[in-house]
Amino acid sequence: MAKKKPKTPSATVTVNRKAGHDYTLEDRFEAGLALEGWEVKSLRAGRVQIKESYVTLKNSEAWLVGAHISALTSASTHVNPDPTRPRKLLLHRTELSRLVGAVERRGYSIVPLRMYWKYGRAKLEIALAKGKKQHDKRDAAKERDWNLQKQRVLRAG
Repeated sequence: MAKKKPKTPSATVTVNRKAGHDYTLEDRFEAGLALEGWEVKSLRAGRVQIKESYVTLKNSEAWLVGAHISALTSASTHVNPDPTRPRKLLLHRTELSRLVGAVERRGYSIVPLRMYWKYGRAKLEIALAKGKKQHDKRDAAKERDWNLQKQRVLRAG
């Protein structure tokens, strides 16, 4: 009997599934995160939630607001961890100027989609998004159901 390969841990830390339901996602960007040491340890343990978070722009800088990174119980005693502090996003100047233009001129929002590891660094995938109305959400659900039914009929033949 062949030996099974040990599972490698996924690079994805967390995913914001609600974003695709509430928003129409357009351009996507990859941003680095400026984190403290205890936050990195918590990310490795998977103790992060970005469901209720958003990205705001202040003084030509992008900030992740509302992300909750829970401190580990083994955190140092001299560190006072704040789980919901704003975290700076690291983006190129051209990307920042595109985001500023879209948010201020065209009324877009910036939504975090997923947090993951890339070459040992924490990254956040963000997207320019337009909010969906209730009828848009219903239409998307109907379309999804219709596509599933079509696949079932084609398979049954």
